[in-house]
Amino acid sequence: MSSTNDVRSSVNEEEWQTRIDLAAAYRLISHFGFDDLTYNHLSARVPSHPDHILIKPVDIMFSEVTASNLLKYDLDGNPITEGTPQLWGGGFVIHCGVMKERPDVNAAFHTHSLAVMGVCSQKQGLLPINQYALTFYKKLAYHDFHGFEFNEELRAPLFRDLGDKNVMLMRNHGCLICSSSVGHTFVLHHFLELACQGQLAAMTGGGEINMPDEDVLEYAASQLDGLNPEKALKKDWPACLRLDARIAPGFDS
Repeated sequence: MSSTNDVRSSVNEEEWQTRIDLAAAYRLISHFGFDDLTYNHLSARVPSHPDHILIKPVDIMFSEVTASNLLKYDLDGNPITEGTPQLWGGGFVIHCGVMKERPDVNAAFHTHSLAVMGVCSQKQGLLPINQYALTFYKKLAYHDFHGFEFNEELRAPLFRDLGDKNVMLMRNHGCLICSSSVGHTFVLHHFLELACQGQLAAMTGGGEINMPDEDVLEYAASQLDGLNPEKALKKDWPACLRLDARIAPGFDS
């Protein structure tokens, strides 16, 4: 593996910042407990080479990711980073797939948190019963489980169901979240997690769940700009980077 100095000197400023952002997101997902040993991935498109992506090595945990140990691949899964194996499984099918199918997407997260898996296993999906869920009101895609995304033939139905939406609940599985930046994708992921936690918490009490009237839901959803990338990048993501500097020093090396 190349040293930090080797990687830093071989990439431009835009790519290095993207590496820092992506490593920060990996560390934050680990901090909040939404990772799963060495499994699952977050990815980002390389700004100066839109047909290349950055993604973690398959054999390290999210908590071990740094800006310099991220690997680079083309959209066919061929390694750009020297000495790196071919990308396969979900990294290839999902992450290369979304970058190929959606040129507007620059970052993609696929995770299996307990709360998201819980809601993904419920027929009704995410209900608009808390304020975080309203961020995604009528903006969610759903994808039925057809098996693990290890094989390329599962890519077409996955992205047919995603369409032009940025957040998808993969039934009996997990979530896929994508956006124009790593920071905004992280914020969407965090809001979705809280929405799912809130739904599961509401269902544990045994009482009847209160569902707001449709006109109230429409009005409340219109008040939100939770899907606004500019707000995330001006307010929430800088705060996340400060948190990372406190809890995971070295992510940006």
